[in-house]
Amino acid sequence: MEVILKDDVKGLGYKNDVVTVKPGYGRNYLLPQGLAVLADKTNKKIVAENVRQAAHKAEKVKSDAQAIADKIGDVVLDIPAKVGESGKIFGRVTTLQLADALKAKGVDVERKRLSFDSEPSVVGSYTATVDLHREVKHKVRFNVVAE
Repeated sequence: MEVILKDDVKGLGYKNDVVTVKPGYGRNYLLPQGLAVLADKTNKKIVAENVRQAAHKAEKVKSDAQAIADKIGDVVLDIPAKVGESGKIFGRVTTLQLADALKAKGVDVERKRLSFDSEPSVVGSYTATVDLHREVKHKVRFNVVAE
């Protein structure tokens, strides 16, 4: 089943992408949630016209995303967490904590745009990916430290 995404869907695609999904996923989740429309001839023409008109705006969005990535730079964040004697974390380190740490450094990033490269489970250094734009992804290094 081909659908046109109306919004970014993590792990699937970006706005205005034509993607092929399983029929159940499309009918039961994407279409009712308003995240996609069927990719028929008419909708494809509408999306093509919208993309053509928004092309100049897209360059500004990309440059804004690149500016945010440059602002993050090579900053290393410290995320405090409760840990046991062996160094293992109680609970979890979440993308919300990472977003708050970035906000404290003066960079406002939505938490849904963050994803861990490997799930933090012990005290140490990790990396996360910030998906700012379809062409702009930035790695953020962070250290999990004991509270």
